[in-house]
Amino acid sequence: MTPHTVVAERRERVPSTQIRIAHSPDSDDAFMFYALTQGLLDTEGLEITHRLVDIETLNQAAFGGTYEITAVSIHAYAYLTESYALMPSGASFGDGYGPVVVAARPLDRNDLVGVKVAIPGELTTAHLALKLWQPGAETMVVPFDQIFETVESGACDAGVVIHEGQLTWQDRGLHSVVDLGAWWKEETRAPLPLGANAIRKDIEHGLQRRLCRLLTESVNYALDHRQEALKYAIRYARDLEQDSERSDQFVGMYVNDWTRSYGEEGRRAVQSLLDRGFDAGLIDRRVTAEFVDDKRHG
Repeated sequence: MTPHTVVAERRERVPSTQIRIAHSPDSDDAFMFYALTQGLLDTEGLEITHRLVDIETLNQAAFGGTYEITAVSIHAYAYLTESYALMPSGASFGDGYGPVVVAARPLDRNDLVGVKVAIPGELTTAHLALKLWQPGAETMVVPFDQIFETVESGACDAGVVIHEGQLTWQDRGLHSVVDLGAWWKEETRAPLPLGANAIRKDIEHGLQRRLCRLLTESVNYALDHRQEALKYAIRYARDLEQDSERSDQFVGMYVNDWTRSYGEEGRRAVQSLLDRGFDAGLIDRRVTAEFVDDKRHG
């Protein structure tokens, strides 16, 4: 499926005070949104609801503008610039780490040419990074939580694991072919921008900025009250519910100072990924990343 053939949900009209925030059902997103979901912030009359949906479904739903605020892969964002802008906080970067390509036996980069690799979605950044690293790999979309089983069964020779699977693949006796975030860091000296929170452009600009402020406050609250937020987030830590040390490690990997704010380096990293995707023929348009606080945004 290509981005242009995605069948998205019809946009639902809701009152301007009702805001739906959609994000992945994993511990780092739960940590990031803890203060908002648990009523710890003053939403100033806004009715905010949360939808927990896997990232590839969110990527596809964004083509119909289904949610006012949604988590999206940076790869998917390349096709959403007309309807969504990036919020200035809430991003997930892999700073020297990221999605891991795993296999049931030792393989190297050349071994993946013409080989079937399970990916968690066409529009995921994991897929884009894989194809930048090895354009000759063949891919098959598999739900992210079934990639281990797909590799173990032999249905695919390798798979790209995301979320908590980046820490648990060794528990299953699998072999790492490459950590795509580590490769990207060696290649570019920059962190790998994996996911972002995006907001619909048809929302009034003042409300956009207000919502961006609330997201930043939620991220800051979690980071400033780490143990409190972790206690809440661990319930979403697939395969790590009983492992508080690795749950803490995983949240720290993807909710940190990069999440508070992209900063200039983070924004350059986003642009670099989009540019490299276009130059490699993996993204079919030249894209300039647009943030809510950009002057041209209004």
